[in-house]
Amino acid sequence: MKQILQDLKTGETRIEVVPCPSVSRGQLLIQTITTLVSAGTERMLVDFGKANLIDKARQQPDKVKQVLEKIKTDGLMPTLEAVKNKLDTPLPLGYCNVGRVLEVGAGVEGFAVGDLVASNGKHAEVVAVPKNLCAKIPEGVDAESAAFTVIGAIALQGIRLSQPTLGETFVVTGLGLIGLVAVQLLRAQGCRVLGIDFDSRKCALARELGAEAVDLSKGEDALSIAARYSRGRGVDGVIITASTKSNEPVSQAATMCRKRGRIVLVGVVGLELSRADFYEKELSFQVSCSYGPGRYDADYEEKGQDYPVGFVRWTQQRNFEAILDMLADGRIDVQKLVSHRFALEQAKEAYDLISGGAPLGVILQYTDAPASLLHNMGLRNQNIILHTHASPVNAVGIGFIGSGNYATNVLIPAFKETGADLRAVSSAQGVSSVHAGKKYGIAQSTTDKAVIFDDANIHAVVITARHSSHAAMVKKALEAGKSVFVEKPLAINLHQLAEIRGLFMPSIPLHWRGTP
Repeated sequence: MKQILQDLKTGETRIEVVPCPSVSRGQLLIQTITTLVSAGTERMLVDFGKANLIDKARQQPDKVKQVLEKIKTDGLMPTLEAVKNKLDTPLPLGYCNVGRVLEVGAGVEGFAVGDLVASNGKHAEVVAVPKNLCAKIPEGVDAESAAFTVIGAIALQGIRLSQPTLGETFVVTGLGLIGLVAVQLLRAQGCRVLGIDFDSRKCALARELGAEAVDLSKGEDALSIAARYSRGRGVDGVIITASTKSNEPVSQAATMCRKRGRIVLVGVVGLELSRADFYEKELSFQVSCSYGPGRYDADYEEKGQDYPVGFVRWTQQRNFEAILDMLADGRIDVQKLVSHRFALEQAKEAYDLISGGAPLGVILQYTDAPASLLHNMGLRNQNIILHTHASPVNAVGIGFIGSGNYATNVLIPAFKETGADLRAVSSAQGVSSVHAGKKYGIAQSTTDKAVIFDDANIHAVVITARHSSHAAMVKKALEAGKSVFVEKPLAINLHQLAEIRGLFMPSIPLHWRGTP
């Protein structure tokens, strides 16, 4: 299948052929129909890739601190190699995906094959997404509109944090996709809305959507207009959806707010705050975290453990559903926000457009083929041959499960130097294994670990996957008659260790802490 990747070292955006991902427990396998390019976020990634090393460091000071700490513990050269390897690994782009369910993973309820769903899946022909990051699309909502679900949820979460009430006056600073959706959500909440931007076209759109607008490109004074708009009282709240290094949006928001007004940052701006601005008015300031409660919580996102609705009413998934419901009944109009459409194969043109200008909604369109044809089209192939070569005589065939930073920076190069026959490398999503395979001359990339266990020409398996999976992978490899090299730990509990030991000494019980 095809997937859009970003080279963080050169800034090149390219379409890569990678294996179809495998569907794990708690996931949905989805055939993509359309995706939305998040112009702001993805332009930042493209610009970061095109920057030189010094500019990259300036853009990510927190990462620089991590590098300096790693130098202290690991030394200069190993750290530089790790940084180089990290920048050399391509980054999958996208997080606004609409498609049809091809397969439902174990433990997933409420979804069926054929369902039309919105998710935070990547720009790829097939994606595997955890169930809590997916939502069913109601009847009457077309795929293009549904592609705005995640963008809408980001705006919605910021608005929830600001707690608007009927009749209040709000400012939205930054009228990109998230800002223009925020305008509509605030209007639906019964608020009076004032939008601020430098782009006249976006200001005009905000007016079409029911807001007043301040066009900074025409020299309009946002502070005086906000004062008049709020009848001299100061606005009740400000949602900042802009992207800039300047501190001005926050300072401006503090100045235009009434006493005890609320400011919520959804975008990315400078945060050198003036204490006096906030102290005298007792303003509240909060940074919104993506699309709602559950974000970055592995138990929620990866393991599918939902929060009780009685305690956490609006999770990521429930925010997705709320946006889709509002699209269904017409309270949000996102078709006005679509500025360009491209076929997947024209992705480079789409990203050139984003880098060179300020488009709004850029839609990528995919082949909507029946599921029965996907195998014939190669979309569901889980194995890709990267190199064809004759195996060296008497060489040990090696298969790698896992292709993370340590595997590609340390282990795979070490095995390659021995002259071993590197036959296969697997990863869950396929991107990192294709990269590792091309870089080190590994014969094939796969998202199906069974390929490695079943290949008679693979004599040893190197396991560098997640720690929780080590014991199960070691057991399968040993049962398949393979030698095993496993990155620590061998197991994460005594039961797993006992199962592995049982393969060698089934009659001897495992004792803990050396007890007889």
